[in-house]
Amino acid sequence: MKKYIAISVLAISAGVSGFLTSCEDALDADKYFDDRRTIESVFTNVEQTNGWLSQAFNYLTDDCADVITKEENAIGLTNFSDDMYYGDRDIVYDNKWGSALPSYNTFKQGDYPETYGEQFWQNCYRGIRQASIFIQNVWMCDALSEEDRADLRGQARFVRAYFYFMLLRKYGPVPLIPNEGADYTKDYADLSYPRNSYEEVAQYIGEEMVLACKELKDWSRFVGNSSMENIIRPTRGAALAVRAYAYIFAASPLANGQLSNGSHPAGISDAFARNMVNRDGKQLLGLTYDESKWARAAAACRDVMLCPAQYELYHSPARTSGTAASGYPATLKPFEDGDFSTKNWPEGYADIDPYLSYRDFFTGAVALDNSEIIFSRGYNTSRFNRHRSMDGLVAHQMPNTLFGFNCHGMTQKMVDAYYMKDGSDCPGKDSEYGEGDGSARLTGFTGGPRSEYPSTNYPPLDQNVSMQYANREPRFYASVGYNGARWWHPAPSVAQNYPQIFYYRGTTASESETANNGYTNSAYYLRTGIGIKKYVNPEDYRTIRDGSDYSHIVQKWEPAIRYADILLLYAEALNELTGTYSIANWDGTDTYSISRTTDELKKGIRPVRCRAGVPDLDYAHPGIYGDRDELRKAIKRERMIELFAENKRYYDLRRWMDAAIEEAKPVYGCNVLMTQSQREEFHQVVPIYNLPTIFNDKMYFWPISTNELKRNKNLVQNPGWQYYD
Repeated sequence: MKKYIAISVLAISAGVSGFLTSCEDALDADKYFDDRRTIESVFTNVEQTNGWLSQAFNYLTDDCADVITKEENAIGLTNFSDDMYYGDRDIVYDNKWGSALPSYNTFKQGDYPETYGEQFWQNCYRGIRQASIFIQNVWMCDALSEEDRADLRGQARFVRAYFYFMLLRKYGPVPLIPNEGADYTKDYADLSYPRNSYEEVAQYIGEEMVLACKELKDWSRFVGNSSMENIIRPTRGAALAVRAYAYIFAASPLANGQLSNGSHPAGISDAFARNMVNRDGKQLLGLTYDESKWARAAAACRDVMLCPAQYELYHSPARTSGTAASGYPATLKPFEDGDFSTKNWPEGYADIDPYLSYRDFFTGAVALDNSEIIFSRGYNTSRFNRHRSMDGLVAHQMPNTLFGFNCHGMTQKMVDAYYMKDGSDCPGKDSEYGEGDGSARLTGFTGGPRSEYPSTNYPPLDQNVSMQYANREPRFYASVGYNGARWWHPAPSVAQNYPQIFYYRGTTASESETANNGYTNSAYYLRTGIGIKKYVNPEDYRTIRDGSDYSHIVQKWEPAIRYADILLLYAEALNELTGTYSIANWDGTDTYSISRTTDELKKGIRPVRCRAGVPDLDYAHPGIYGDRDELRKAIKRERMIELFAENKRYYDLRRWMDAAIEEAKPVYGCNVLMTQSQREEFHQVVPIYNLPTIFNDKMYFWPISTNELKRNKNLVQNPGWQYYD
């Protein structure tokens, strides 16, 4: 008897209607539920078997992508935290477009309908269903070898568990659907599953990723086949990395006893966790601190670090010559610390270019098949959605002069996070918050004669740039579009292809050779007077400012999981330990002794600092490795810098329970109402009142759509959001 495809998306995700809009060629469970196509007709055909699995991975793109703009459906909003903002949406836009996209104000205040972003939830569960059906039935494809079937099954298991991880970090505890799926013939009420606990979901992800790792045949897919389709398929190392992520999130304060370990500021309670319960009273977040969860997470990170994939941070060799106008200047020698500066990579930075090593990794200049990428979606949107893709992100960052939208900016807090060249704090760091060392911000500007590419005493700064931006670490110059920075623009129609961009109000061409980048009575100006260069390639240019001109933007691949992240997670987990734990490795062939030691902590921190061209933490802060609290702050700061604009900060602040403090702080920036003749006043840091900040407990997790709650009687809303019925 022929078997028919069973629906496992259930009432909690899509119901049995409303999603029959897949393209005609897609092997999508939604489509074949409608026409009852038999399992045998799909899974006895190699092409259709592969197509079914591809459709599962396709759900990772577009609405489920990580690094993306904030365009329609609110899919990219979590890439905006206390580090960056968007300024091209306001309350007028809210009123005009309804639920299409919230303004920055609406988003930051949590004042948006609970249907925002529901496509994310729906597509994750669609992908889970698609993968589950594949896992159950790929055995029928006799034309494939057993090894190939196992590999494909491992890929499906990976993507299913990855969907659960994305749901966990955004919505918190979610329902786990039985691996065998659900029978669509059952009564509606029987298809309503309650939420599992946070720990249950994390444990499921970890166990599934171990099974995936055993079934997957490759540690690396870069050998012999460098096609995008091949490279973006998960590897055994990717499975171990997602497992590490899940365990880190489960060990973090939000899910692990909240504040019961006593390491967080007073004034934050565990009321949110106590309110996270199912209808039967089941507690969904842990109320008692368990240190061993940090040890479990550290061991999972070590599995990635020791796996045969041999991950390594991308690095670009030092350059003895080059031109700044081309985007590839000669290497600026990093700080001579007597440590990194005396050794070649990977022990030091004497023979690498830290600036290009960091910048080029994100611009599309580096092939996806590099040793730092653990998993990537590749180009994370369809070719029809470049406006909301990473290409769109770049277009929103580029100045008006270069036909960009000039509206994605950086906060002063983020600027202050970057270190000085020698690893010390910048003068005046966070002084507006009453933090830092009490020093004053630098005044004055770089000088030098006017020439095509003037030299100053503060490379790579040009003339007339605030001294606040001088002598900063390489990642600063790779990421920050500071006032007076030069931007590449290779279009032949542009007379000056390497313009210096200022953000003073009312700037005219006669004053700076650029115009209309500062404050205007429109949406297209930087509220803080600080732009963003990360992801911008020296070859990127536009010829008109609209939503369709992307033909000259180099396509970027998404850095979903990279090795630098895993290294910092390892250090973070170790730092929380007070005891020693014996933990088996992922396949039980070895046992790790996990404890907080300086040598192990440095294995997580030193490589990231070295590639960045910054001395180790203890150069400017002697004894920091022995101080758990100070090192915790430093690791959080390192993640803020290293992972800027990678959709990590939003979730980090929440799992740490730091969002209640950090996202409630006012946004500061330059005084953008000042003109070029008032440049000193422009650089006096002031609060930006049209970028409001607020945080309340409901913002720890995203709201579950009212439509999902109506479909599933056993599904409860996250605390603080209005819809409970």
